[in-house]
Amino acid sequence: MQLNNTKLEHDNRDRKEPVHSMKLKAGRKRTYFFDVRPTKSNDYYLTITESKKRFNADGYERHKIFIYKEDLNKFMNAMEKSVNHIKTDLMPEYDFDSFRREDDIVELPTDQNASYTKDESSESTSNDTAGITDEIDDEDLKW
Repeated sequence: MQLNNTKLEHDNRDRKEPVHSMKLKAGRKRTYFFDVRPTKSNDYYLTITESKKRFNADGYERHKIFIYKEDLNKFMNAMEKSVNHIKTDLMPEYDFDSFRREDDIVELPTDQNASYTKDESSESTSNDTAGITDEIDDEDLKW
């Protein structure tokens, strides 16, 4: 147990804060976070985190996707084609804009001194990505 705590403290010390963050509230129990983070070699990668409130327990269930620079165009192309297929081929009569609310999308402050310690259940929209961005090793960032 002590070894794991030491590793976690080391990871937290080496993690760089995001240079750009956005929060998208999707319904009552889901939130998506989009964070652009720098690597040690001055590259950037995107993390998309889905956070869902657990039904029978406290806390949140989180899933994270890392998208690296060489995959950004391919990712966007696949996403756009998939969304267009749903909208035009599978559900052409559905009014997707009926759920559009611009206040569900919030750009979060990215000040290097900003504190990311607020509880996710807080109603505040600033700096409430606490516990959302899981730590990754340098090995995960090699391309």
